[in-house]
Amino acid sequence: MSEGDVFHEKQRLELCAIHALNNVLQERVFTKDTADDICKRLAPQCVVNPHRSMLGTGNYDVNVIMAALQSRGLAAVWWDKRRPVQYLCVEKVHGFILNVPSRVSLGIVSLPLRRRHWLAVRQVNGPYYNLDSKLKNPACIGGEAELRAFLGEQLSQDVSEMLLVVQREIEEDGTWLNPDDPDRRILDSGCSRRAK
Repeated sequence: MSEGDVFHEKQRLELCAIHALNNVLQERVFTKDTADDICKRLAPQCVVNPHRSMLGTGNYDVNVIMAALQSRGLAAVWWDKRRPVQYLCVEKVHGFILNVPSRVSLGIVSLPLRRRHWLAVRQVNGPYYNLDSKLKNPACIGGEAELRAFLGEQLSQDVSEMLLVVQREIEEDGTWLNPDDPDRRILDSGCSRRAK
């Protein structure tokens, strides 16, 4: 499969959350209008909606991503980055949405500012791809070992976060977590998850 066969929306305005959603789903499902509708449902009484940019250019928060995925029968599971990525059961995960620091640029000039940016990672016909909307083309990561290395590197950044995109049943039964993880053994024993 060539990178040209992989669905990849490119960055427009501050719509990286929409691009990440569509890229992880591998089809254009969400638009600025649908994301704005979700924002209105999340905060119907607010004049200034806390889930998006005041300028109306996007910059949607995690609540919009979670609601959008729920509308498709999926769930977003927050990955505790203190946990090694080796505990991740990748075959149960539909895709990954990461929130990472990103440089701000005006044209070809990079400014000394950093903002938050949503990007998607997904397996497409074998290999995993970095589907960051700021990339010119999808970037092939490789197999599971390369995926784990990539995710570990992304999560090593101080302010990065990762959501696992999974089916609702997978979220509910916790099988996105490898059975070798000590926290998973606690869940399986019927005990509540211990506080860290």
